Amino acid sequence: MAKKVQTLSCVLNLNLLLHLLLCLPIITFSSSSVNEFGLNDNNIPITLSSFHYSKSTLNPYSWRYIRVDLPPGFASMSINLESDLDIDPRTVKKLPKSKLPIICFRDGGPPLPDVSNIALTVLSTPANHSIGGIQVLQLVDQCHPLQENTVLMFTNEQISSGALYIGLFNGFGSASTQSKMIIRGSDFSFSTNISVEGCPTSGMWGQYCNQTVVPLSCVQSDVSTNIKNHSDTEKITTCRNSFEASCTGYRAPRGYSLDVSGMVEELKIMTVNVSLNERSLTNNTGNVIGVLYARYGAMPSGSLYDFSIDINKTPLVIRSPKVGRWYVSLLPGKQTQGKLSMEDNNINSDLCYSLDWQVRECPVGKAGPNCTWESHMLQTIMSKNALPFESYYWPIGETISPASSKFLLEPLLSKSSFGEYAWTYFLLDIPRGAAGGNIHVQLSSDDVLDYEIYSRVGGLPSLSTWDYYYSNKTSSSNGSIFFKLYDASENAVNFYILYPKEGTWSFGLRHPVRSDGSNKHQTFMSIASERCPNGCSSPHGTCHNSMDASGLTLYSYCFCDRDHGGFDCSIEIVSRKGHIWHSIALIASNGAAILPAFWTLRHKVSVNFLVTNRVYWGSQIQFTIYLVINILHTPYVLGSSRDLALSKIQSLENPYNIGF
Repeated sequence: MAKKVQTLSCVLNLNLLLHLLLCLPIITFSSSSVNEFGLNDNNIPITLSSFHYSKSTLNPYSWRYIRVDLPPGFASMSINLESDLDIDPRTVKKLPKSKLPIICFRDGGPPLPDVSNIALTVLSTPANHSIGGIQVLQLVDQCHPLQENTVLMFTNEQISSGALYIGLFNGFGSASTQSKMIIRGSDFSFSTNISVEGCPTSGMWGQYCNQTVVPLSCVQSDVSTNIKNHSDTEKITTCRNSFEASCTGYRAPRGYSLDVSGMVEELKIMTVNVSLNERSLTNNTGNVIGVLYARYGAMPSGSLYDFSIDINKTPLVIRSPKVGRWYVSLLPGKQTQGKLSMEDNNINSDLCYSLDWQVRECPVGKAGPNCTWESHMLQTIMSKNALPFESYYWPIGETISPASSKFLLEPLLSKSSFGEYAWTYFLLDIPRGAAGGNIHVQLSSDDVLDYEIYSRVGGLPSLSTWDYYYSNKTSSSNGSIFFKLYDASENAVNFYILYPKEGTWSFGLRHPVRSDGSNKHQTFMSIASERCPNGCSSPHGTCHNSMDASGLTLYSYCFCDRDHGGFDCSIEIVSRKGHIWHSIALIASNGAAILPAFWTLRHKVSVNFLVTNRVYWGSQIQFTIYLVINILHTPYVLGSSRDLALSKIQSLENPYNIGF
């Protein structure tokens, strides 16, 4: 039987072999190979979208962003990038950051390799990453050195649906935003083809659309309410699937999808009516062996999942699940030395079961285990004369202050707790296309701050589940790529979340609850959406805006003066001492040039005299020293590197424009 198999080749750094995990085979199906892969004409992947970015040039220290929207039913995304680069993969690690062309990926927002040296270590981070329900945003970032031809494929088992951002960088580092007169480095040209494939029917899944996915619909439901008091009513919805005693085998697992439509407190998934057929295996105690897996945004497996539990110990409890689509799979297995193993090739049993699930949610404005904590939705207030997506957030129902974006915190805090501390939540929305801005959070008090701040996109944060947090001066997410702490004093905190993912963000304040309910101090909070962080450390830089190549996202960046660099222009590149030497060389060269220039112009000396004149050549040396320092430190870009070099050489050959 003829089978056409075309292997995907990833042209990546040979020293970074871990990234070969990204490279999966691309299979071209012939009529004879379709059945072999469990496919038919109705579920062969189809092209959902295809983009071609024509040839363009990337100058030194420049970058380009491309946004790709991946729908929920996508199967894979392939990237074919061609360039005129000629870099030996064996020398990639020896190249300085300023001369290293790279390609970076980030889920939900533009990548920022300039923010931290972490971008270099990310080059060796495996692509498949999922940690027990704690989705830490910075761990999904990946960067690769660019080659002449770079071919990559991502499947729906590696990345979830939504907006994926691709960044091309011709060198990176703190100097990439610094103003320069002469930009050293090499340009390169590139063109890109991006293709997204998906399954023709919603009930299929996988790179080749050969896995069955059953959407869980609520047929038998039981909605109950648990009344705490007059205002706090907890709603519990229990559902059972539409199928009874569904059976699955080890080699043909079935997946299920479940949509969480809002901020809920808890999701429980239970297996019921579990049974085995006559050929099935049991353990020594006669219990059925199997594992229930759950994963957000992608189908779980024995090696990639967010939550798991032995089916004999269900329900599987997911607290504060993220809004969106969850996938569930139950796999038969055996138990060895207290651990569940899914790698027994002798398992040929069928496992029959039904699924129940339960969603527990609080009424609007409430949150927490017993719906006794306060939750406030923040409305967007556009700033006066603001740029697009520049705004601040204000609690709905509170009187808006036109003079300040800060609101008083104490009247909004939760008054009840299950111990010494309570939580108060604030929810806000980052709209589509606004991922190129920044979230600015400030707290200030007339007393010592006793608040901890936890943030999360798509779900409520907790002590164990968060994306970014600030606890105190020594405990925060300040080591993260996309979290920047500017102030952490006893009575104030000031930080930015850079390029936040689109969607609903929640900020949870963990704070003590006083027994008498009184609070004699005042604390103000401000949450704003700003274009550039910290005002580009004005006056060291200015904020600029641009669109990504797809035209779907507006992003902002800082353009710094000749002395500073970094994503926020806070890094001093040229010191004050360097400026002093620059000034001395400038004054000395000009002083040395005055006398011989005046004398030669007055007497119209010959060429032979100039060659033997020591005063003239002394001034030439002084001018050369000044020229070198001037090239290193002059900020403004006046033209191309070649034109500037020629003009400098010409002026060096004849600095006084003497005619012979």
